[in-house]
Amino acid sequence: MTDAPAEVGAPAPAFALKNQHGEDVSLIERVADRPVLLVFYPFAWSGICTGELCAIRDDLSGYTGDGAVDVLAISCDPMFTLRAWADAQHYDFELLSDFWPHGQVARDYGVFNADAGMAVRGTFLIDTTGTVRWSQVNAPGEARDFAGYREALAGL
Repeated sequence: MTDAPAEVGAPAPAFALKNQHGEDVSLIERVADRPVLLVFYPFAWSGICTGELCAIRDDLSGYTGDGAVDVLAISCDPMFTLRAWADAQHYDFELLSDFWPHGQVARDYGVFNADAGMAVRGTFLIDTTGTVRWSQVNAPGEARDFAGYREALAGL
């Protein structure tokens, strides 16, 4: 990784990325309406990533607090790969492409593995002031445990 992960209590690094439909998504605009859960993952179509995002899909209200939180999943995959994956898996949340400049947003959050050219599993809850309220970073091959997120979500 390039830097230490974004710290709880610190301002979240701002970004604008394209979603799987080619639409611009700005963190600043999103957090103005409601908190955002950022879910960085290594690669579309990989086993653990598919399992994690399908778990979010299957219990979306558990992650969004019945729509009170936006879920944005971010990888270094190209937009067209994300579109095919989202369509195949029926994801009801946005997948953002951090493809170019390659991994810049993951770098800003301290979750980019430059040797592998991918984001590691970093998860960040950003409140409506743009502050990181909770985070978790997992090594490649290590699945996330969302228990702490649910506690942080309840505390918003």
